[in-house]
Amino acid sequence: MAMAVRRQQQGMTTLGILILVSFVGLFAFAFIRLTPVYLNYMKVAGVVDSVQEELDGKGAGRTEIRSAVARRFDVESVGMIDARDVKVSAVDGGFEVSATYDHSAPFIANISFTVHFDKRALIRR
Repeated sequence: MAMAVRRQQQGMTTLGILILVSFVGLFAFAFIRLTPVYLNYMKVAGVVDSVQEELDGKGAGRTEIRSAVARRFDVESVGMIDARDVKVSAVDGGFEVSATYDHSAPFIANISFTVHFDKRALIRR
């Protein structure tokens, strides 16, 4: 009695590879669309943090804080948000600088990603 040795299949079919490549490509495209949005947020966060480092504890007023933010926005070439959109509000012992905004990045057809950013810093007098 001769036993037939079955050969096991290995590898992926063409359809399987096509589905896998489509899935990976979809995530790669999403990454490409969202990267500039997050890079811009990193610039905004850096501006808010550097204004806090520069003016914290030095008795800065609202106009001085606003001009420091506007100056840094120009130097960093921040887009998607303007220096006028950054709020400087008085709190106990100083000012709170808050950059809060939403950004919508188109993805495919009528699908888009909406990302909410909120960066705050306290500048003490």
